[in-house]
Amino acid sequence: MTRIDDTFARLSKEGRKAFVAYIMAGDPDRDTSMAVLKGLPEAGVDVIELGIPFTDPMADGPTIQLAGQRALEAGMTLRKVLDMVREFRACDQQTPIVLMGYYNPIHSMGVDRFLAEAKAAGVDGLIIVDLPPEEDEELCIPAQAAGLNFIRLATPTTDDKRLPKVLQNTSGFVYYVSITGITGAAEASAADVAPEVERIKAETDLPLVVGFGIKSPEAAEAIAGVADGAVVGSAIVKLIGEGRAPEEVLSFVRGLAEGAHRA
Repeated sequence: MTRIDDTFARLSKEGRKAFVAYIMAGDPDRDTSMAVLKGLPEAGVDVIELGIPFTDPMADGPTIQLAGQRALEAGMTLRKVLDMVREFRACDQQTPIVLMGYYNPIHSMGVDRFLAEAKAAGVDGLIIVDLPPEEDEELCIPAQAAGLNFIRLATPTTDDKRLPKVLQNTSGFVYYVSITGITGAAEASAADVAPEVERIKAETDLPLVVGFGIKSPEAAEAIAGVADGAVVGSAIVKLIGEGRAPEEVLSFVRGLAEGAHRA
């Protein structure tokens, strides 16, 4: 049982939905990013997705692309991302952290070394968007052997034939991408999402959270109402990119979390 498993089990017992928040590690600099990261649990975040900055983020829209560029320009590296997790764990041993990003930085560090250091730092799971199920031997299976959840994305184009392959080695939760296209591109619709959530949940006992296109407490409530939780990334990262103080960012996050928890 990972922290992710424990968190979803607790929320289910309490009859509550999860709120998952994404920020880019090191955006716009380490100190600001660390202040936001440490404040997320108190703002109501149940699971944290921490982005690994990368030079070629093909699935991300302009908001998160720019966040990654700011982080890289400020000197953020994969090793420093792990250092941030380690510092976070010094004051929070409960809130799950999922690293989200692309395979290249992990491959460059070396899979075995990365997994050992990630586990020691206090990482709970991985979302690596450019490794399909056909590449599970590369990272997914070693990660699970190391005690980390490997969380897979399902999308509106994941048909019934493809779905079992996507789910076969997934653990922790399933992340349903509510829209086709890049992050931050459009608004999510609960009416569109609901039948897809039902279809996927018929094939797995894992919790299913929905992300992409959620920008308000009302949208978080609507989406969480048809799934096991809601994920918000671009709307939070946008405020950070505007230079808002951590307190202002966390106030916005608190509103989103309250929306999801009302569902």
